[in-house]
Amino acid sequence: MTSRRITRRGILQTGAGAAAVAAIGMPAIVRAQADAIRIGHLTPLTGFLGPLGEYAQLGVKLAAEEINAGGGVLGRKVELVLEDSVNPQTASAKAERLVERDKVAMIIGEISSASGLAIGQVANRTKTVFINTGCNSDALRGASCNPYMFHIEAANSMYVEGVGNYLLRDNLVKGKKWYTLTADYAFGHDLARVARNFLQKNGGQLSGDELVPTDATDFSPYLLKIRQARPDIVASNLAGNQITNFIKQYAEYGLQFPVVGFGFDTVVAWGAGKGNFSGIWPLVWHHLVDTPSSKAYVDAFQKKYGKLPDNQSWGDYNALKIVAQSMNETKSADTQKLAEHLHKGAKFDVMKSREGYFRAYDNQMVMEMYAVRAKEPGKMKDQFDIYDPLGSVPGPGEDMEVLAPPKDGACKIG
Repeated sequence: MTSRRITRRGILQTGAGAAAVAAIGMPAIVRAQADAIRIGHLTPLTGFLGPLGEYAQLGVKLAAEEINAGGGVLGRKVELVLEDSVNPQTASAKAERLVERDKVAMIIGEISSASGLAIGQVANRTKTVFINTGCNSDALRGASCNPYMFHIEAANSMYVEGVGNYLLRDNLVKGKKWYTLTADYAFGHDLARVARNFLQKNGGQLSGDELVPTDATDFSPYLLKIRQARPDIVASNLAGNQITNFIKQYAEYGLQFPVVGFGFDTVVAWGAGKGNFSGIWPLVWHHLVDTPSSKAYVDAFQKKYGKLPDNQSWGDYNALKIVAQSMNETKSADTQKLAEHLHKGAKFDVMKSREGYFRAYDNQMVMEMYAVRAKEPGKMKDQFDIYDPLGSVPGPGEDMEVLAPPKDGACKIG
């Protein structure tokens, strides 16, 4: 990226520039200071992740509205530049365009780990902050990390360890035969790897794993294999509306093997309909979290949109709030200063019982995670009343970094 720096001295050194300054008293500089701070937002709005992307946009729009209603950032309004990321190639091209043409201060968003990697590469090359709000792959916090990519979304290892705490408590791992269904793309492959490691470490046996194409809607072939295999536990390494179809069809088939999720988004479970959801699942946040800021967010979201917020909207909402807070604290909209501020461990209210922070090693947000258990179908009031909270992990007094991806030396930014 190239740019030409124009200074006040340079303007005064030209006759035309001096005349212009004398005539208008440098209002161009005043106008520039009053310009909106542009924030790029990329998320998939189509395909199997589209339902999540819709909520991502709702969350970030609400955050921008609240920030601007409160006076903006540094006395300037926040202006969102919203884009459908579509796929990794398109995500990369649009990220480049956001930086080069639209002159955004930074980028928020994404859900696909493959697209997140592509956006992260653009962020690193252009030295522009990118806050990942939905990509889970541990690789983005490992060998593919970079100084400008930050993660408010939890890594796969955090989801697995978060729900794993309750699986171990309920004796659902050691000596049990597991059968997993895995989304056939970067996120699913990485989650399956982390899940296998968890099972191996804790005495579980993986008796089968099926790779499921991201455009699959008919789960009959996989459900028939599960019925024949008769595992002790069926686990989901799926994503997006794959989870919707799996949950719904699993219930329709009448399979009784206990279900566990190693990754989860509430909106796709809501889409499966009342009475179909079952099992134990992990979440980075849910609308029943009992903190003042969480309750305020749920109320504001419902008032604005007439429905409950999901975990994806939580991520995009908080990402923009973090950016606004950081710019006010550093008194600058400069992306380099923002990166340094985030990297140094600034703390943020992320609607949980403890504040979160980006750890220096890999720029991963360190925070509490949650697990939920499906309600009995007869106790579900509607399609949104599908689970009860099991609690937060780590517990009170425990170091929150116990959930974070291992510091194995793959990431070189810390």
